[in-house]
Order: sequence, then C-alpha cells, then structure tokens
Amino acid sequence: MPHAFSRFAGRALAAAVFAAAVGAAAAADADAPLYGFGAAGAAAQRSLEARFDAQLNPADLRAWMQTLAAEPNQVGSPHDKANAEYVLQQFRDWGWDARIETFDVLYPTPRSETLELVAPTRYTAGLKEPPVEGDASSARTAGALPPYLIYGGDGDVTAELVYVNYGMPDDYEELARHGIDVKGKIVIARYGAGWRGLKPKLAYEHGAIGCIIYSDPHDDGYGPGDVYPKGGWRPPEGVQRGSVADMPIASGDPLTPDVGATKNAKRLAIKDAKTILKIPTLPISYADAQPLLAALGGDTVPAKWRGALPITYHFGPGPAKVHLAVQSDWSRKTLYDVIATLPGSQYPDQWVMRGNHRDGWVFGAWDPLSGHVAMMAEAKAIGALVKSGWKPKRTLVYASWDGEEAGLLGSTEWAETHAAELKRKGVLYVNSDTNVRGFLDMGGSHALQGLMNQVAADVRDPETGVSVLERKRAKIEVDGYAKDAGAEQKALAKRVADGELPLQALGSGSDFTPFLQHLGIASLNLGFDGEDEQAGVYHSVYDTFEHYVRFGDPDFAYGVALAKLAGRAVLRVADADVLPLRFGDVADTYGRYVEELHKLADDERERSVALDRLLDAHAFTLAADPKHASAPPPREDAVPYLDLAPLDNAMVRLRASAKAFDAAYAAAAQKDLALAEAQRSRVDALLQGIEQTLIDPRGLPGRPWYKHMIYAPGLHTGYGVKTMPGVREAIEERHWDDANRYAAVIAKALDGYSARLDEATAALGGR
Repeated sequence: MPHAFSRFAGRALAAAVFAAAVGAAAAADADAPLYGFGAAGAAAQRSLEARFDAQLNPADLRAWMQTLAAEPNQVGSPHDKANAEYVLQQFRDWGWDARIETFDVLYPTPRSETLELVAPTRYTAGLKEPPVEGDASSARTAGALPPYLIYGGDGDVTAELVYVNYGMPDDYEELARHGIDVKGKIVIARYGAGWRGLKPKLAYEHGAIGCIIYSDPHDDGYGPGDVYPKGGWRPPEGVQRGSVADMPIASGDPLTPDVGATKNAKRLAIKDAKTILKIPTLPISYADAQPLLAALGGDTVPAKWRGALPITYHFGPGPAKVHLAVQSDWSRKTLYDVIATLPGSQYPDQWVMRGNHRDGWVFGAWDPLSGHVAMMAEAKAIGALVKSGWKPKRTLVYASWDGEEAGLLGSTEWAETHAAELKRKGVLYVNSDTNVRGFLDMGGSHALQGLMNQVAADVRDPETGVSVLERKRAKIEVDGYAKDAGAEQKALAKRVADGELPLQALGSGSDFTPFLQHLGIASLNLGFDGEDEQAGVYHSVYDTFEHYVRFGDPDFAYGVALAKLAGRAVLRVADADVLPLRFGDVADTYGRYVEELHKLADDERERSVALDRLLDAHAFTLAADPKHASAPPPREDAVPYLDLAPLDNAMVRLRASAKAFDAAYAAAAQKDLALAEAQRSRVDALLQGIEQTLIDPRGLPGRPWYKHMIYAPGLHTGYGVKTMPGVREAIEERHWDDANRYAAVIAKALDGYSARLDEATAALGGR
C-alpha cells in the first residue's frame, strides 16, 4: 500500500527533494528532483525511463503468457522445465548473462486419494475438476496432478466428522464452549480467515486425525459473483490446491533448513522435518463438501459460521462418518531457477534484484504468470537499453523462481545457498506475484517509502489516466468514508487525507520472505488488484489463459503498468548517485508499532478484568440458551504491566537519528549530491546493510529461521504480517516473559539501526 510525504512537508528534506512528488495530483516533471540523484542525473534518469517505457508492448506479455500457460507447469512436470529453458533463452536473446541453477527438493505428490462418507449414508467424493465450456486449457490436463495439499501427512483414517468453521484458534474456543472435542475426529474447515496450512496444524494440535478443507460458495463461489464460465468465480467442482507446510516456522525445502538444497546437501530424515504436517489432509470442492456437511447433526452453528450452501450447518460430531486416505510419493524433484545478470559498470558489488516465480499448481496464468510476464517485459526493455549503450551503475539480477507454490522453494534455496554473498552485496529485492486490473499494492521496507511514492506518482493508471498513486489514495479515502469501515480503514483514510500513504508491512506468501525476513535485505512487493474476478479460480485447474484474458487483465494494460512500476524501482536504485533511502518514514512507522504494542497490552488487561467480572456475575450462563450446551470461557491470568521502556527509549534515539540523516541528505541534495567518491562509497556501504541491523541471529521464539525483528508472518495468520512479532505475538499468546525479553531484543536492534544511521549522517557531512 503506497505512502505520501505529509509528515515531512515542513522539513528541509521534503522541500529540497520531494516538492514535485507531493500531492494527490503529483505528475512526472522533467525538472523535478529524484531521490538519490543530482539534478543532471535526474534529467538523464527520466530520459532513460521514457526510453524504457517505449519498449513495453502488451502484445509481448500476452504471447509469453499463452506460451508459459500452455500446459500444466507444476514442479516436476515436463512443461515446468521447458518453461525454464524458454525463459533462459529469452533472457539471453535480450543480452543478459543468464543461467539455470538447480536444486533437489522434497516434493511429495499424491499416489492415491480417497474421501468417502460412510455413515449415515454413502457418498464418494469426485476429487476432480471437469473441463469448462469455452476454456480449451481446462480440458488439456494430461500431466496435471489431482487436487491435493503438499506436505500434509499420509494416512488412512475413518472417524466422525466435525465442522470447525474456518479452523482458526477462535473457532476451537467456540467449539469448546459448546462441549465439542475434535480428538479422534476428522475435521472439515472452509477456506478463509487464515492461511490454509494453519487449519490442519491446529486440527492436529487439538487431537484430530484428519482434515478436509473446502471452498464455501459464500466466500469463493456463487456468493460473490457468477461462477465460471458465466462469471469468473469458482464453479461447484473447483478445488483450491496449495501447500500446508508450516511456513510460519520456515520456508523452503523441509529437509534442508538454513542451507541450500544442492545435490550433496545434508538432509534431515522426513520424520524429523519440522514443517511437514502429521495428519492426512485433502482439499475439496463445495460440490463434494455439501453431502458431508448435510450429514452432520448436533447443534446448529452460530450465524457467523454459516456458509452459502443450501443446507443447515451443524457442528457434529456425527452422525456423519468419513473415510479419508492419502498416500504420497515422497521423492525429491528438481527445481529450475533462471538467474539473469547485468553487471554494474561502477558498483558491481551492489546488487539490485528482481524476482517473480514461474511455477503454478496447474496452468498458473494468473498465479504467477501475470506478474512473471511483466518482469519479462522489464528485462526485455532493459536489454534494449543496454544494446543502445546504457549500462547500469549497479549490478542487476533478475530471477525466475521455481517451486514457490510448495513453500517458496526456489527463492529460499537460492537465498540460502548464496546467503553470505547476498548479505555483502544485496541492496534491494523487488518482488511481484499475481497481477490484475485495479489498484496499486505496494509493501516493503519502510526506508523505501519515499522512493516508491515518487515512482508511483510517475506511473499512469491505464483506466483513469491519473497516477497510480493518486488513484490508490482515492480508493483508501473512499473505503474509509464508508459507514461500515473498520477502525484501521478510518485511521488509514485520515492519514491519507493529510497526505500520507503508508507502505504496507510484509508478512509472507511470496518470494520476498527469504530475502527480507531471513537475510535482512531491503525488499518490495508490488502489484495491482481489486477489479478482477481471478480469486475464484485460485490454485485450480481453471486458472488458465482463457480465464485471465476475460476476468484478469484483458488487454494486459496493468501488466505494462506493473513493468513500469517495478522497472522504475529497479532502474532508480541501480543508477542512483546515493542509495535512495529515507528514514523519517521508518521512525514514524516503527513509532506507531510501539504505540500499538502499548495499546494491545492495555486492551488485553482491560479484557481480562471484564472477563473476570462477567464470570463472577455468571453472565455467560444467564445469557446462554439452556436448551443448547454453551459453557462460559475459561478464566485468564491477569495481565502484568510489561516493561516496554527499552522500546520507547530506542524510538527516541531512532527519531533523532532519522531526522539528522534526512536533514544531512537534504543539505547534500541542495549541493546536487556532489560527494567525493570515497564519501559516496562510505554512505552507500552503510546504507546497503542497514536493514540487516534489524536481524537477530537467534530469530523469533520457536522459529529461529525468521530473524527480522520488525516484520514476520504471524504464527496464527500465515501470510498476514505481525510487526515487532517477538513482543506482539507474546502479548497475544500471553507469554509475558517473552514479551519483556523481546522488547529488549528489538530495542537493541533499533539501537544498532540508529548507530548505523548516525555513521551515514556523519559520512554525509552531518552531525
């Protein structure tokens, strides 16, 4: 989500550097300053970007997608390897030094899958997705894998069924209040409310012996819109495949944590892999789910648990009893990462990296090829610039990742293999994934907010002609004005109304994770969404070229917009006189995070007091329907007053350090960034690794692979971000000692960040 500059409007930095980029209608101006460039450099950069834009052709994106999505291209398929070789040849034709790096990863695939209702009636699930009229690709499934969930356990179990809503922690609390225990049962959960891998994990932790996940049409079918082929939404037999590896613990190959999965790497035994789940798990369609749910008895579920199937939703357990069996081939398969490089002419040991994955669950036109073809357009255009005589100052590294869908395999194994070099040389990693018509999404390291707002102000929205920054700002303000807007939406809209448009914090779910959260390399994740009907075919056989050109981005205009956005980010960082980072944004954002931690602790304390009062008054018993079992929630321990003072003190220092750097940079910008080479080199060296000061080698509690102290995926959100997670999750989980301990750990990281920033300020000639 983008950001604006209001908090800096009165500062010397904003006046000197950002004046032409501020405001809702900020437009590209040949004379406007660019962060990181002197005046002459800025003019040359805008000329370069105009030549870059001229090379972007939506017909190229369409043709590449049609080729790459022509056959099933999951890991291990012939088309996956063929696509790698095709992309490799394209990069070479465009003048890049390109190669394929291979990795051997554990990649289980189904040998057999069975799901049967065996009581009180009988039904055998189809577990198949038939072709759709008018979509030739959906009939071309030779070599495709059936719907399955990779890294679930094998097993053959028969037991009573229990409906657990979305299968999230709050749902199990609700079940307990109704006296329902899933121990020894098979659970059925609907997709949504949290990452799919948490559903079987939580089921197992509560004693279930199997897990079924289905797409309810309320969330993902005829509820939100017409189903395919009339509309874009999931048809009755559509199934969402996916990974259920425990990625909040670590991403990548489960057998080679922390090291690249090269052929001779030391590997864990499968039984010792921490990210492989223990119980059999299957995804099914709502056509297959309906007979199972209709056979359940017990109490009817609360209103918020009810989906859109034409049945009455019951908890169970029973009388529905199901037989669930999954047997897999637990062999290793080869990943093919395509890595393309253009060496820097002046600073070859500073790497600006750009990536998008290439593998899909079946055809993968939207996920991931819509973003991949935009990246290819960038690479072709940059190649044309090189052939015309331009060379990047810093080295460009473009990556077409394999194996992302299973657990960010290709990017993680590459990052782990090259970890030492990446820490020395990595300046920036720019990621994209899916892309469609709609509104700008920008997330990433907050030192990049200034850069990305200038970039977004210079890219036109294909449908309205205003900048993508301006259109996104309007969207946020309108959403915040709505009567049903939540508190966060309203707060964001208020900041936008004052001119600020925050960069979104990153959780997980795509290939930026190993770079940002494991290695500490500043990262971005970019794309467009919001006006499509693609989510309804997510991870299904219907994510085809035919579907995308009807319901995704029919004329590939937003593919070109993404190429302009990401391409500018890459080119500006590659050619900047000084790395274009700004730190007042960091201090403001992290300061809000600390304020949120204080409020979270206070809210938990007030909630515990209120719960005790209600329990003492027997309020839950009096409010319950006596004819239906509903126990009161258990008492909670009192919330102590936490020692967050280290964070408060660290923020005082960070605000001062950020202000001093931004002022020193503004002073240098007024002198056209005319720095001596030794001075410039010193500043760049300090800024290049500054994100790594936020890494703690011990990692987060219970998951040491995640080392970033500011951003991480939540243990119980999966993809969703938790900021300052060591403290935030400790408060949420009521681990008070961890909260106090990680307040000090994060404060130490912030102090290291401030110290590095102070050195950079001194190198610029500031205090």
